[in-house]
Amino acid sequence: MTSGFPDLWDTRSFGRSLDAAFNAVVANWGPTLEMIFMPLLRLLTGLERGLQFLPWWVVVGMFCAFTYAVSRQWRPVIAVAALLVTLGLLGVWNDAMATIALMLAATLISVALGMPTGIAMSRSDRVRRAMLPVLDIMQTMPIFVYLIPFVMLFGPGKIPALLATIVFAIPPVIRLTDLGIRQVDAEILEASRSFGASSRQQLWTVQVPLAMPTIMAGINQTTMMALSMVVIASMIGAGGLGYQVLQGIQRLEVSRGLIAGLGIVVLAITFDRIAQSYGRRVQANLHREKA
Repeated sequence: MTSGFPDLWDTRSFGRSLDAAFNAVVANWGPTLEMIFMPLLRLLTGLERGLQFLPWWVVVGMFCAFTYAVSRQWRPVIAVAALLVTLGLLGVWNDAMATIALMLAATLISVALGMPTGIAMSRSDRVRRAMLPVLDIMQTMPIFVYLIPFVMLFGPGKIPALLATIVFAIPPVIRLTDLGIRQVDAEILEASRSFGASSRQQLWTVQVPLAMPTIMAGINQTTMMALSMVVIASMIGAGGLGYQVLQGIQRLEVSRGLIAGLGIVVLAITFDRIAQSYGRRVQANLHREKA
């Protein structure tokens, strides 16, 4: 006879009640939620179609120009150009553009939501205490758990893939924005107050600029986590390189999975180089200002 933990409450009844409540939400609010999130779908599809429509050399030129704008150095520009050309040589250009669109959309939305949240956490201990458990859950909960409600609400497609990617990728930018602002030297803040700076002026002219290297590290982590979601997101209709990996698994085609996986690695290196070059430039400017 085996002994188990005593049944203190009926988990089956709770599960049935939770499922029934969520099914009611889907039935009553599903179409409304689809309309609310339609702008996200248009953003994603617009990015994807634009990147796939443009000639490859225009896309490479755009990325190179952006890399030079954020780094002011030619070495990362050459590296980014070589990496993007590698995507074309691997024969995964269109799938890579679809993956870049999903990653860029998820990263932009994560930064737009995460930075204000991190700033709010840095300025209020109460907000921070409330948000930390939520962020812990978001980072430790298996990502497949997020897919269930999103797929139930919207069905397989790009919207649930984008929302699941955002939920998975947003915690680093929130945490590191909070951390970077809290680590700003108190003496610098005191000096700014002595010159009559208000709390808002301190935030935008002192704290955020000094915290930018840490914030950029958070944005870099968010970008990498969004990119790591492409295979899982492909299971619910995201497409792109992740779908090619999934096809390789389903058909047992090693070459398809390997080439798509190499494409994902190339994208990860590309965006990591861009983010790191910008971070080095910001740190160099800060050192010159302190000197």
